[in-house]
Amino acid sequence: MELAGKHALVTGGGTGIGLAIARALAEAGVLVTITGRRQAVLDAVAAEVEGLFGLAMDVRDEADVIATFQRAVAARGPIQICIANAGIAEGRALHKTDLAFWRDIMATNLDGTFLTLREALRSMRRTDWGRVIAVSSVAGLRGLQGASCYTASKHGVVGLIRALSEDYLGRPYTFNALCPAYVDTEIVTRNTASISERAGVSAADAREMMTSANRHKRLIAPAEVAAAAMWLVSPGAESVNGQAIEIAGGMM
Repeated sequence: MELAGKHALVTGGGTGIGLAIARALAEAGVLVTITGRRQAVLDAVAAEVEGLFGLAMDVRDEADVIATFQRAVAARGPIQICIANAGIAEGRALHKTDLAFWRDIMATNLDGTFLTLREALRSMRRTDWGRVIAVSSVAGLRGLQGASCYTASKHGVVGLIRALSEDYLGRPYTFNALCPAYVDTEIVTRNTASISERAGVSAADAREMMTSANRHKRLIAPAEVAAAAMWLVSPGAESVNGQAIEIAGGMM
């Protein structure tokens, strides 16, 4: 399947994993709408990469998601590649968790994925081909210590993908989740400070804790996750559907 000229939408596309996937798609000739909360960040990236178009959007806001998808489709046609990547990663002991924290994690990671996939399908279903990828986490497949809310949200993402793959079985659309371990992005940088404070260790030790949690003892590069996404949208991956693909440096 020729990717050039197709329209992709990548949430959280201004930084980290989302940006790496958006760049890879644009290099393949795909027209890529990237979304995020900060228009200035999106504009700066779009100015550097041909084929990227930035639209500010908050995945937690249903009206905003609907309106932004409508603008994207009106400008560049139906969305045939959807990358639901926007998310937050924060840990907190459950007995110290208030409802506001729980709801913020769920609103971003799970509600945001639901709204993104729903709106993408509105136009994708009118076409003869589509690829949907949600960026979950290894925490979507097992428990992550100290991050019960995050773990629950990412399990929900994997469940949503698996259910959609069944709903559309035999049709020309696939639904898969990518489940990376710790990736060298701004999230790791932010979590370094959080872990350092909560655990009472140095920033270097906090970063090493995340690095050591990966089986191959290094942080994963965003480009490695992007490579997996590009495989899923490329010829030969048509029968890969309903999968939660670990990118974690080894068997877990």
